[in-house]
Amino acid sequence: MNTRAGTPNYISPEVLAGNYGVECDMWSAGCILYILLCGYPPFYGDDDREILEMVAKGKFDFDGEEWDEISKEAKDLIKKLICKPEKRLTADEALQHKWFKKVMKGEEKEKKIKFKGAKLDAFKQFNKQSKMQQAALTAMSVQASPDDVKELKQLFMSLDANGDGTLSLEEIQKGLKGMDNAEQIM
Repeated sequence: MNTRAGTPNYISPEVLAGNYGVECDMWSAGCILYILLCGYPPFYGDDDREILEMVAKGKFDFDGEEWDEISKEAKDLIKKLICKPEKRLTADEALQHKWFKKVMKGEEKEKKIKFKGAKLDAFKQFNKQSKMQQAALTAMSVQASPDDVKELKQLFMSLDANGDGTLSLEEIQKGLKGMDNAEQIM
């Protein structure tokens, strides 16, 4: 596997480097667990480029007040998933982790965490922004060749007028109008 495809908030550094195996999925699982427990992703930035820079560094924290309620076992599991591939737990090892065993027995309070206030708002905002992006990237990664991905990236970047890493409705409409004008000239 050497095609770079994925959603910035879940992608592992080895995918960015273009040399990865199945362990990259466990990184993504760690990112998802992080989001589910606190309501926002472990790597952040103003746009995809900044997020990917943070991912490449691989440094995250449990600094927010949301983490005060989260057990040390949950944090330990996340640390063992969002780490260098040679240290990363496999799926079987993760399922044998102390936190999972406690959750499955109903002993772990994270199972009953309520999303409220800032945590709920952060989770809603993250969820709202990423659904379309996740669907599009998943479809592309399944069906697109590396050349197709390169061409789509160039198209995306040409449409992203303000360079924020997302396409607004206005940017898409301008792009479509530009395509219509180009077809009329031909």
